Amino acid sequence: MLSRLYYLCANFVSWLIFGAVGLAFNLACAVLLVFPGRRRREPAVRAAIRILFALWIWWLRKIGLILVNWRGPAVGAMPRRTVYISNHPGLLDAPFLLAHLPGAMCIFKPALLRNPFLAPAAIAAGYVAGDAGLELVRDVADKVAAGRALLLFPEGTRTEPGAVLNPLKPGFALIAQRAGVPVQILIIEASRDLLAKNRPWWSVPRYPSTVEIHLDRLIPHDPSRAIGDLTAEVEGWYLQRLSGAP
Repeated sequence: MLSRLYYLCANFVSWLIFGAVGLAFNLACAVLLVFPGRRRREPAVRAAIRILFALWIWWLRKIGLILVNWRGPAVGAMPRRTVYISNHPGLLDAPFLLAHLPGAMCIFKPALLRNPFLAPAAIAAGYVAGDAGLELVRDVADKVAAGRALLLFPEGTRTEPGAVLNPLKPGFALIAQRAGVPVQILIIEASRDLLAKNRPWWSVPRYPSTVEIHLDRLIPHDPSRAIGDLTAEVEGWYLQRLSGAP
């Protein structure tokens, strides 16, 4: 009973801190957007986001809510000019990954632009709204080719309850092929009740929880490979790995 009460309070306080820090950071980014030189500030904003998410992971570990185990090299050893893709079991996947990737940019939902608590930081960081079709692919691919890392969730949304993986969308393959860069597969394994799809963020899961994140297969760039073939290969690989097949 006491442990349940502790986790209820710790969960509430953690989200309160997350919201308060996020609001303060977005207010600061909103002020910065008024001034010229936004492009020059984007790397610093992305670095600040990575540090804040790393502190969030430290906090969750410190109070015993969520232990995030990263199975990969340190941030400084992670290559840029790479398309990083991951499965998407839970709401906190993006923060967990962005804390370990080297200043990666994201493609966010256009609806986020109407959210004053999230939009300023996303814009100031140089993230891209995913509503521009082929023009979006060209723009993002050019940025990746120029040396940026990109994080994508090819499922498009969190994995459906009871499913191993949602069907993958080919956007990651289009971007990687156009940019001439490799695709790095990341795998997240977490409890199904840890902020999964259709589960509200305020719903308290079973704590303590563990999230395992590791770098898996690196797929080198092959200009002769068809987009559909690359997408199907990656989807098959995920299904194999997530189902526990050897």
